[in-house]
Amino acid sequence: MTFNRANCPWAMGASVPARSARPSIHAKSMLENSQWRALVVDDDAGVRQSLRLCLESDGARVLGVGTTQGTLDAVERAGFELVVLDLWLGSESGLDVIPEILHRQPGVAIVVITAFATFETAVEAIKRGAYDYLPKPFTPDQVRQVARRALKHGRQRRLASSPDLAETGGPDDAFFETESPINRTFLQNALRAAGAEVPILLRGESGTGKNVLAKWLWLQSARAKAPFVGVNCASLSTALMNSTIFGHKQGAFAAASEDAAGSIELAEGGVVFLDEVSDLSLESQSRLLRFLNDGTFERLGEVKQRRANVRVVAATNAPIEQHVRAGRFREDLFFRLNVLTLQVPPLRDRREDVISLAHYYLRRAAERQRRPEPAFGVRAERAMLAYDWPGNLRELKNAVERALILCPGSTIGPDDLGIPAPTEEGQPALDRPVALGADVSLEALEREHLARVAARAPTLESAARILGIDVTTLQRKRKRYRLA
Repeated sequence: MTFNRANCPWAMGASVPARSARPSIHAKSMLENSQWRALVVDDDAGVRQSLRLCLESDGARVLGVGTTQGTLDAVERAGFELVVLDLWLGSESGLDVIPEILHRQPGVAIVVITAFATFETAVEAIKRGAYDYLPKPFTPDQVRQVARRALKHGRQRRLASSPDLAETGGPDDAFFETESPINRTFLQNALRAAGAEVPILLRGESGTGKNVLAKWLWLQSARAKAPFVGVNCASLSTALMNSTIFGHKQGAFAAASEDAAGSIELAEGGVVFLDEVSDLSLESQSRLLRFLNDGTFERLGEVKQRRANVRVVAATNAPIEQHVRAGRFREDLFFRLNVLTLQVPPLRDRREDVISLAHYYLRRAAERQRRPEPAFGVRAERAMLAYDWPGNLRELKNAVERALILCPGSTIGPDDLGIPAPTEEGQPALDRPVALGADVSLEALEREHLARVAARAPTLESAARILGIDVTTLQRKRKRYRLA
């Protein structure tokens, strides 16, 4: 059977057959073991349904839309590995939306379909970034074959072009190599947490890599074959929060031209990452609390209760306990998210890793910019070890990329990095690991001990209790050692 208007009953306006409320064993197993996500774009609802059934039988989770605006909204809200795109969407050209799709999701595989196939349109589609071209009529086997080829091609492209994917367990795992006892303990705890089926709250300063760590936790978990969907709560207006996270029904608000699934629905079987969760509105907090309690939710403007099997990983750099006391964050939601908290150590508390991380970022930047890789001079390395990096990993990465561009020769100096140069006299013991019995001062040992205890303690009050001092003394010492 081929999918076209001439012989497909769905394409000729007949009613779409209802799906069985209880799928076959085969279909059920495919859905439970879903490994990839597809977006089907066609202005014909029957063709969308045909392609949906075909791709779902091959293990996909499929979202269907019928307009160019719906396409852009979908790729803005969730990640896809495959986009099946009709050449014509009413009076709009599907070719025109290809660059926008690739801009929002670099490396996604696009397959163009049309009933009006010509050599010229095929060439034009490939020029604009499509992977392949499938003329109508086509059989289910043809759809599945081209989808499999496109998936393989797209995955290879994304691994080759995305440093974030490399950092989360792709071809280069150097990002997670550590010589720091603090970071080694943190990663061991994180690995144990990845295998649990409870929410995770990542806490830490801005720039410590919480987003990358969330993806790493997903890849280390049993949910790695299902989707990872990220939501930056800080970038959403209050009006968009519920729609983005929980979805909406057509007509729920002025711009809701069609039904749309939210991030939780799109992450079925996998992980939804709520970055800057402390910025959620109180209404969104109530909805999230309900979902965490019983796994149910409603789309905005809809009364139908839905259910999803999704693990929530949240992150914040805010003092969330203060938000709770001020009434800006629900205490019961905080307790629900705080089942498993991971405190991401700042870079100044893991100085043993600074040089290796700098080399990692330099290598990645040189590869991306196709430049020869310069070397770090001795003064540059001493400066990096002495600097506190208030912007953490993000600041280090930006400084290295800056140095790669501005360095006039083959050796990077402190000025190229944009950080203070080291003093001419000997450096303190910050440029080597601090350990009991090492050739370091008592002051350096105290600084290291304070940093490690504060990094793993959930609050300063509990850190002070461990250290046997009051909070005021701890704060004074942290300020003295530039830990606060």
